[in-house]
Amino acid sequence: MKPVKIGICGLGTVGSGTFNVLGRNSAEISARAGTEIIIEQVGARRDNPACDTSSANVTRDIFDVVRNPEVAVVVELIGGTTVAKQLVEEAIANGKHVVTANKALIAEFGNELFAKAEAQGVTIAYEAAVAGGIPIIKALREGLSANKIEWLAGIINGTGNFILTEMRDKGRDFADVLKEAQELGYAEADPTFDVEGIDAAHKLVILASIAFGMPLQFDKIFTEGISKIEPQDVTYANELGYRIKHLGIATKTEDGVVLRVHPTLIPEKRLIASVDGVMNAVLVKGDAVGPTLYYGPGAGAEPTASAVVADIVDLARELATGGKPNQAHLGFAADALQEFNMLPMSEVTTAYYLRMTAEDRPGVLSKITQIMSDKGISIEAVIQREPQNEGAQASIIMLTNRAQEKQLLAAISDIEALDTIEGSVTHIRVESLD
Repeated sequence: MKPVKIGICGLGTVGSGTFNVLGRNSAEISARAGTEIIIEQVGARRDNPACDTSSANVTRDIFDVVRNPEVAVVVELIGGTTVAKQLVEEAIANGKHVVTANKALIAEFGNELFAKAEAQGVTIAYEAAVAGGIPIIKALREGLSANKIEWLAGIINGTGNFILTEMRDKGRDFADVLKEAQELGYAEADPTFDVEGIDAAHKLVILASIAFGMPLQFDKIFTEGISKIEPQDVTYANELGYRIKHLGIATKTEDGVVLRVHPTLIPEKRLIASVDGVMNAVLVKGDAVGPTLYYGPGAGAEPTASAVVADIVDLARELATGGKPNQAHLGFAADALQEFNMLPMSEVTTAYYLRMTAEDRPGVLSKITQIMSDKGISIEAVIQREPQNEGAQASIIMLTNRAQEKQLLAAISDIEALDTIEGSVTHIRVESLD
């Protein structure tokens, strides 16, 4: 059969990993694809010592790759949403299929790019955009296609998970662990996307759109990071039988869809609670299959390259047999995507962990519990840490039963207004994930 020729744009971590995997496993990959896959051209502004491209056709202008008539599949691995978007648009206009690991590009511009690709009869494949080497896109789009997906929840940012794991296991504070994460290469010099949840939000939007069959809606997601989590919160959570994880959660009900990324207490007995370090995991609840868990490395050169090459193989199979690659970019036919009511965070119902600092005197706890009762919130558990020195302040920790977010915030506002409460009340959402 006629070989399928690809062009790789970008030789960073993932680009070099993809180049190396394609070279090292060429026999197995070609056997699975049913045809030879050839790297026709590589576009990179500079060489990467992690891979030997001395025998490859390398250009310093990545747009040479999308204009190369021999290239059938463009592999976009440069990142960002400016040049990458221009590159993908030109590749589509030139009738080339695209494989990308760019979650920001898909989350923010996917609707527009998919429409252009469908009009040109080409496919954009993006398995590597979410959870690195875990084949979660294929699982949702193909393996679970018989199911109505009710909800999904994922640890989909390895940097945040590494930080929370270190805080729990070693009692370290956030800033200290973040510095180490940067030194180890887990976090960027500017870690905002990782620690404030933007990276996870990009990924969650993609997962939710495939799960529920709706257009990508990055502007509708609630995002909260982990930078305010303190070691004492991690300790108290463990004492109560929970672990704190930074989760992306997507839920569909009769009332609509909620997309949210935030720190969450989950019961330590749940499998996903044991996912530590830089690993990722996604828990999916389908009506037919029930809960299924997908676990593995969420980043790294070769784990992510594994997902990139899987997409290349899928496209090569179709091209080699003269077939038309699948264009159901979000797992549903383009004209079958639905617009759902997107519920605000204020309408979310969940349980809560609260921590507050109060004066150590009679009647304080009763006033707090009365406020909670007035707002229709019941309390499941209370821990009160007495001050070690006379006149010092006490810590009060509460677990509530399920309540609407707007009720909880109203109660917190009233509690913070008490003259016996020092500073703000920390609140972290609690999910049972069952």
